Amino acid sequence: MEGAHENPAESSSSVPRFEEPAGSAGGPEVLPPEESESCARSLDAAPKKLCGYLSKFGGKGPIRGWKSRWFFYDEKKCHLYYSRTAQDANPLDSIDLSSAVFDCKADAEEGTFEIKTPSRIITLKAATKQVMVYWLQQLQMKRWEFHSSPPAPPAVPDAALAANGPTLRLELEQEEAELEDFLCPVRTPPGLVGMAAALQPVPAMPLALQNISLKHLGTEIQNTMYNIRGNRQAQGTGHGPPGEDPPLSVEPWRTQQPLPSDPGTPGKDPADSPKSTPKSSLTANLIQKAKRQNSTFPFFAEGFTRTRTAQEKVLALEQQVLMLTKELRSQKELVRILHKALEAAQQEKRASSAYLAAAEDKDRLELVRHKVRQIAELGRQVEALEQERESLVQTAGLREQQVQELRQHVQLLMDKNEAKQQVICKLSEKVTQDFTHPPIQPPGPPGAANRDFLSQQEKMEHLKDDMEAYRTQNRFLNSEIHQVTKIWRRVAEKERALLMKCAYLQAKNCQVESKYLAGLRRLQEALGGEATECSELLKQLIQEALQWEAGEASADGVELSPISEYDEYGFLTVPNYEMEDLKLLAKIQALEVHSHHLLAHEAVERPLRERWAALGDLAPSVELKQLLRAGVPREHRPRVWRWLIHLRVQHLQSPGRYQELLNRGQVRDHPATRQIELDLNRTFPNNKHFTCPTSSFPDKLRRVLLAFSWQNPTIGYCQGLNRLAAIALLVLEEEESAFWCLVAIVETIMPADYYSKTLMSSQVDQRVLQDLLLEKLPRLMAHLGQHRVDLSFITFNWFLVVFADSLISNILLRVWDAFLYEGTKVVFRYALAIFKYNEEAILRLQDGLEIYQYLRFFTKTICNSH
Repeated sequence: MEGAHENPAESSSSVPRFEEPAGSAGGPEVLPPEESESCARSLDAAPKKLCGYLSKFGGKGPIRGWKSRWFFYDEKKCHLYYSRTAQDANPLDSIDLSSAVFDCKADAEEGTFEIKTPSRIITLKAATKQVMVYWLQQLQMKRWEFHSSPPAPPAVPDAALAANGPTLRLELEQEEAELEDFLCPVRTPPGLVGMAAALQPVPAMPLALQNISLKHLGTEIQNTMYNIRGNRQAQGTGHGPPGEDPPLSVEPWRTQQPLPSDPGTPGKDPADSPKSTPKSSLTANLIQKAKRQNSTFPFFAEGFTRTRTAQEKVLALEQQVLMLTKELRSQKELVRILHKALEAAQQEKRASSAYLAAAEDKDRLELVRHKVRQIAELGRQVEALEQERESLVQTAGLREQQVQELRQHVQLLMDKNEAKQQVICKLSEKVTQDFTHPPIQPPGPPGAANRDFLSQQEKMEHLKDDMEAYRTQNRFLNSEIHQVTKIWRRVAEKERALLMKCAYLQAKNCQVESKYLAGLRRLQEALGGEATECSELLKQLIQEALQWEAGEASADGVELSPISEYDEYGFLTVPNYEMEDLKLLAKIQALEVHSHHLLAHEAVERPLRERWAALGDLAPSVELKQLLRAGVPREHRPRVWRWLIHLRVQHLQSPGRYQELLNRGQVRDHPATRQIELDLNRTFPNNKHFTCPTSSFPDKLRRVLLAFSWQNPTIGYCQGLNRLAAIALLVLEEEESAFWCLVAIVETIMPADYYSKTLMSSQVDQRVLQDLLLEKLPRLMAHLGQHRVDLSFITFNWFLVVFADSLISNILLRVWDAFLYEGTKVVFRYALAIFKYNEEAILRLQDGLEIYQYLRFFTKTICNSH
């Protein structure tokens, strides 16, 4: 509605605005011929609009009940707006249909249906059942059109719109065909839905005030003032010549233009009219009022109004008179309420003004005493009301006694009714027996049989009506479930796409932060130990970067997987280094690990999980080897490791073996018990499961190591076995499974004497690794030899504990996945890959001490597990 006031309850963007009908007297605009021709079309040729009068259940207290409302649908926002009448300038409220579902109950009042949104439930009632089904089907189609139409970009070429048009129409036609399978489409009810419904009178309410919305009182007052202003303009212009229509009442900022003579009475001169001048003036005013309201209604065109016959005009004017009379009564009641509120406000204002206007303190004191006397009087009134309340309480007590007596009487009646029911049951049994074995009786009068037949036939008709109502309800609910399911699937797909996009943007953000921290670190290395303003500023920036948390980055954003303090196995995501530059390096590492995880989640990990889920029973194969090298998902890793361990130690396993070894350790102490106790507190200090005082993992680790010391007395215990058993415990969680995992590594996978006192096989592997490095990476080995760097100081621990202290957890466990299946060759391959990955960085270092310091922690900088 052009020129509509803004609703205080809603922003102006949420209120649908319509262009003023062509030919309105709102301004001196002249329409092109084709538009004037389209305005002169008949009602049937005009595009169908979903609008009409429905009853809405609402209100509070004594005015709660059905209220007549004019509903109209906005296709752009998928909102159903409603107002008190079709001529109101501002809607009272709207219903969001994009996430709503519709329901109708067969046992409810005829024409009643519900619109359920996530925030409320709106109960509506149509005039007939046909109108109800029509509204439900149309609302379903409108909701589907809104969800099926793609979101419009800021500027779309005409060619793109033309290309999308046939596709959208095809989808809508398919949806209409699917809905027809559930429920046949209902024809448009004539005169009750669409533009023709606005010509009908507003449905009458028992009380005029009952139809007013107190919840949206501001909007009601705006609409009232708008209508009163239109009435006054119509009265001011209604005393012209009786043969011509007065100008239409429009907004004050519009220029009023006179209209030609009334086209409804051709061939008659105004002077020949038999009606008197006052009567003609009243008729002109009513016509003016009707035209003004038609111009306000967003779906009317003036050409349609002009094509009506004189009889239709008279009927419309009579309806307008009735409607205006009822509206006048409600407005008078509203004015009376506002007048009382105004009187109270003015009285309070006068008292305040008198107090402020008093010249001396005595006058003010007198005013205060007057108020005190008023308060005392009100106190006496309160006491009187309190006495009255006590009397009412006594009366209520008497009434309660009466209620108890009535309840006893009702109980007696119920007992009596129960006795009658027993008699009825006996009589029913007797009737049934008579039907099965009818006694021979003389023929009775024919009238009784006819009455029984008619009553039975009437019951059958009622049952048929009930069946038809339930059938209609079932078909509609099936169509509603079908459409809501399709909408839910589309929303789920959109949500999945948005989550993928969000994960990608979050990964990019982590990469940018990582580059920023790396730049700060390079600036720190370039400045060295110089004490300048730049170095102070750089130190402050580094301190802020180290204290910054991912959750504080965007308070309003959505965090899919923020950087937590610990990973899924309990290891610190940001290692706690003591040196300042290493702390910055740890922060860079955590950001890069998080970035790689986010980027690989959808592209790599999801297909990998699907392949593992479809694998079924495990058996040695080429496909299994490829999957193990790609990494086992966390949810499948315990099951796969148990199978791999059983594959290697099935000839050693026996039922109850682990418990037998534990019992042996309880009888007498093993010589390695003291060393085990010393190493327990040094096992993975960066893992919360082994540092928390209340954790059960240290006790489990103690029992596993003691059982192994009795299982293999030759080795007993060797430093490094605690970390192997700890990794097995973190993944498998069961003591016995972790014990057999340690047995499999020491006794079947690793060579003999690998963990003996001499560590002979471990030293042999270091010589083999150096030979491989000379063959594969000669430049690196020459560089290390030039600076007299012995790699065995670094790599010996790699092989002894299978990288347990060297790699971050997600890469470490992938190494173990392949190591448990393929053996020690995996350790050599990963060692070569680590040196190849960091070859250029090592070649840039030109000092032996610096190389040793870099080799001590450089494996922690590898973040991309792929």
